[in-house]
Amino acid sequence: MILSGGKGKRLKPLTDLVPKSLIPLNNVPIIEWQIRYFKKFRINEFVICCGYKSEQIKNYLDGKKNLGVKIHYSIEKTPLGTGGAIKKAKKFVKGNSFFVANGDVITNLDIRLLKPNSIAAIPLKTSFGRMKLQDNKAKNFSEKSQIPNEWMNAGLYHLSRNVFSHLPKKGDIEKTAFPKLAKKGLLNSIKYVDVFWHSIDSYKSIEDCASEMKASHFVK
Repeated sequence: MILSGGKGKRLKPLTDLVPKSLIPLNNVPIIEWQIRYFKKFRINEFVICCGYKSEQIKNYLDGKKNLGVKIHYSIEKTPLGTGGAIKKAKKFVKGNSFFVANGDVITNLDIRLLKPNSIAAIPLKTSFGRMKLQDNKAKNFSEKSQIPNEWMNAGLYHLSRNVFSHLPKKGDIEKTAFPKLAKKGLLNSIKYVDVFWHSIDSYKSIEDCASEMKASHFVK
């Protein structure tokens, strides 16, 4: 399940023309990178949760016959949030568990390590320069460094069917179901270090991700 319903407001005016999922990284749209990523793990059936400019997403993917996957579309008439989008797409889930990806994440982490009802966690990074101080004097600087012992949600989940009963009709899974499951001790996390991971949420993130993909020979 790929969550692609957002309007991408931080990427205006680009997203006035195309949905965020179709923004190209090295001439390939984000959503195609994501599908090809999951295919590496033998996942061949997808639900695209979309709303904003959904016809563009559908037209693009339906025209990519060489992807070799089965695609369903769960289309929102009004924004439902990540939790509401997943709940709405329940009818397409036939198995006991399923993977979910935020529609703006590019990564190479191994999803086979994610057990049902678990979240992929990566070290928290700061986009700001950090200073080390001693006696009110600056000693050294570091850019975009990791913050020790702090972890962030990587936007990739492996969920079991029982999660649907905890989901709202409208709202974000991060603010509704996840806190409830965590409080009951039913939500796990798998820590990943030294993996390729980018969230596309600014013009700079597009540039940085595309550049690092080239440098690391990130391939489809």
